[in-house]
Amino acid sequence: MKTLTVIITGASTGIGRAIAALFLKQGHNVVINAANENNLISAFNELGSHHQLAMVAGDISNISTGKRLVETAIARFGTVDVLINNAGIFESKPFLEVDEAHLDKFLNINLKGTFFTTQATITQMLKQDGGAIINIGTVLVDHAIGGFPATAPISSKGGIHALTKQLAAEFGKNNIRVNGIAPGIIRSPLQAKNGISNADAFAGLHLLNRIGETQDVAQLALYLAESNFVTGEIINLDGGHVAGHHIG
Repeated sequence: MKTLTVIITGASTGIGRAIAALFLKQGHNVVINAANENNLISAFNELGSHHQLAMVAGDISNISTGKRLVETAIARFGTVDVLINNAGIFESKPFLEVDEAHLDKFLNINLKGTFFTTQATITQMLKQDGGAIINIGTVLVDHAIGGFPATAPISSKGGIHALTKQLAAEFGKNNIRVNGIAPGIIRSPLQAKNGISNADAFAGLHLLNRIGETQDVAQLALYLAESNFVTGEIINLDGGHVAGHHIG
């Protein structure tokens, strides 16, 4: 297996951090990004392996951030083989309380950030022998939960799911594979940011009766990065969340 150069957005904590650690462990080159520079520097120092690790601080809702990520990957490692669009925000809010500014926040960071970071990356991949894009969505696009209103972030994530399939179709002949991971409830700092003190309380949403771990997402991301014949897929990583329900 050749050494890949991988860009990971939102990589200072949680899922992105776990993905970065696994790719480094496998010997790949990694460029990590986060909007919070202090968190990013801490992750950079703790991850180690600095001969194969670079960092770019910046909000992905700014188009320039995606361009700087690609430029950094080329300058340090000479190529861009994989982009993992993990950066994103999530917040529950009743639909009738959502104003334009609230909706725009999710569209700008989640959808627009993924869109234009991918655009910068594919521009480079077309100069190479293809590559892989991995987008992080959510099972809530296809399996809404009553009592957990989140129309603004889910609308943005739904756009990411649609974008995934469109890009797979547009660039398949260029050997650029585009897939999505749709996680269920994963143990990460995201829950605390949304006022959830005990993520395990949601275990019953999954047929396995437990929540996922960041390492579960990282392992699937690694498979999709290294696989040569999977494209246009949104893979549910959800412990059976979408597949069915328990009664009692």
